[in-house]
Amino acid sequence: MARGFPPLQVGAFIATRRGDAERGPLLRLHPVDAEQRLIRAGELVWVYGPRRHELAPVVVDDTLPRGFVVVRDLAGLAVTETVRLVKHDVRSRPILTSALAPDA
Repeated sequence: MARGFPPLQVGAFIATRRGDAERGPLLRLHPVDAEQRLIRAGELVWVYGPRRHELAPVVVDDTLPRGFVVVRDLAGLAVTETVRLVKHDVRSRPILTSALAPDA
């Protein structure tokens, strides 16, 4: 069994169309759920669903009930499914200095 926080339930799914003012992946969650997971508004998180995982920015929304998220344009998710969130760590990316250095 996985350790950590309990999964969050997808309470709503927003699908956008070409020409919509706001498009692209997005995840909304309650401030308490965000604070427990040390996630701040605007951060990128990996959203792990039952079929795939995607990267999405976070919006903290106090109108949502605790334990629920609203997702926008995240493929492979449906309402009532559960997701797990993992913070995206940009600092652990490998630096490829040798591949970028010119040959001497």
